[in-house]
Amino acid sequence: MSRSAVLVDAEWVEANLDTPGVVLVEVDEDASAYDKGHIRGAVKIDWRQDLQDPVRRDFVDREGFQALLSARGISNDDTVVLYGGNNNWFASYAYWYFKLYGHDNVRLLDGGRKKWELDSRELVTEVPSRPATQYTAKEQDLSLRAFRDDAVNAIGKLNLVDVRSPDEFTGKLLAPAHLPQEQAQRAGHIPTARNIPWSKAANDDGTFRSDDELRALYTEAGVDFGKDTIAYCRIGERSAHTWFVLHEILDQANVKNYDGSWTEYGSLVGVPIELGEAR
Repeated sequence: MSRSAVLVDAEWVEANLDTPGVVLVEVDEDASAYDKGHIRGAVKIDWRQDLQDPVRRDFVDREGFQALLSARGISNDDTVVLYGGNNNWFASYAYWYFKLYGHDNVRLLDGGRKKWELDSRELVTEVPSRPATQYTAKEQDLSLRAFRDDAVNAIGKLNLVDVRSPDEFTGKLLAPAHLPQEQAQRAGHIPTARNIPWSKAANDDGTFRSDDELRALYTEAGVDFGKDTIAYCRIGERSAHTWFVLHEILDQANVKNYDGSWTEYGSLVGVPIELGEAR
């Protein structure tokens, strides 16, 4: 992939608000943001209610994803443009879901809701009515997803990119202060991981930094682009943003998102854990 294949700007979105086959989808950490105002025609996906299994700690399955997109009026042939607040944090997470279930015609609005609002572009409260479809999802593309054994086996061999805050990485915090319910049993990081907080990939206006800046960000932190990479955070949402940067923008083929992340790894018995700065 390349930047032009996975990102659209606000001008493109405004020019295609009424284009058949283009569907805008807003996904935010705080799902109520959509209700306060959204881009005209955008539908809402609540990452917690719509994308998570209601019982198990896992994603909605293929049938659940099909039902969600069908209910939102999204068809297999549609161009889906995702956006959200906070540098497209959860929009990137949703993007990874779409790719995981085989919807390749998907983009991110560069800068997301943040830049849209900084540019004083129109937001509306009217919820669009889209006729239901019969969406068909593919089986999960597991080349995009890492599991706990993959993470353990990657120690000292592959790039492990921990995209959490430095305090989470060093073990001072178990989880972000506003998310105490998602704590693991132990603090720290996976040995040999490099700490590159996800937000460093974005400019102040929420847009992605240039390709050259992004490559420098990761190489200077010790990422070897000649090796496979596993990114992780706490539940896979911040690392989905980093996966997008590495796999979609920088076109690194073998990048996986470990969605179990620290909430799983930090509760496993007997796995290696390190505290403090990267070694």
